[in-house]
Amino acid sequence: MAIPASPIVFIAEIGINHNGDLDLAKQLIDAAVTAGCDAVKFQKRTLEIVYSPEVLAQPRKSPWGETQREQKAGLEFGRAEYDAIDAYCRSKGISWFASAWDLESQAFLASYDLKYNKIASAMLTHLPLLRAVAAERKLTYVSTGLSTLEDVDAAVEIFRTADCPFVLMHSVSTYPANNSDLNLQVIPALRTRYGVPIGYSGHERGIEPSLVAAALGAVAIERHITLDRSLYGSDQAASIEPDELNRLVSAVKEVGSWLGDGVKRVLPAEREVAAKLRYW
Repeated sequence: MAIPASPIVFIAEIGINHNGDLDLAKQLIDAAVTAGCDAVKFQKRTLEIVYSPEVLAQPRKSPWGETQREQKAGLEFGRAEYDAIDAYCRSKGISWFASAWDLESQAFLASYDLKYNKIASAMLTHLPLLRAVAAERKLTYVSTGLSTLEDVDAAVEIFRTADCPFVLMHSVSTYPANNSDLNLQVIPALRTRYGVPIGYSGHERGIEPSLVAAALGAVAIERHITLDRSLYGSDQAASIEPDELNRLVSAVKEVGSWLGDGVKRVLPAEREVAAKLRYW
């Protein structure tokens, strides 16, 4: 099975933290580039497919109006915005991709020359969507939050049947997630159960658990990013700001060298110390 080329891929999840503002999206892309991220990720929905008319008509006060429809439409980018994002990411030398929440959105994303696909945790049981994504046979990051092992079994079978490379992403889908709920030991457990590369999509505050995930063998780390956690939006509180992003990406990129190859050896520098300390 193909796995990402770099030891640990770092994905900056912009999601809907752009708040419908293309300039803000570009600033978030810039922050990801500055930090050394490998890719940025967005989300794509067709509102009339994902939500019922009753839900869209419900009251919800937001910067865009008084209903759920106005709020959700305000957060949604269309062709013009994604064309601009595509061009901007290419100019900056960073990959972009998105998680589709419906088949129409996946077809929209397929019109771009994207390196990766993504299955959001909420979509893991949407089997027709999984089949459509797997049929593209692009490396796909599959988040496993909200899901039982039986749910994951079904998803894995779809990607294996399609011969589509994938990385399972351990995730706890609360925003933000409590550190005591992260259960990072699921990373090696998933690797043992499925024999595939495992990553981590984190929604916790802070950066330390993501470093532990990397040390446990995660081949990809995905974190939501924001310019300011006080901005409007349900994902902002579960996001990391640019200074945290810089520190986390820098540390994640070093984890491989910290862990080494597992072969016990005496370093040349240790021999010099031994010569001084061992008198017998």
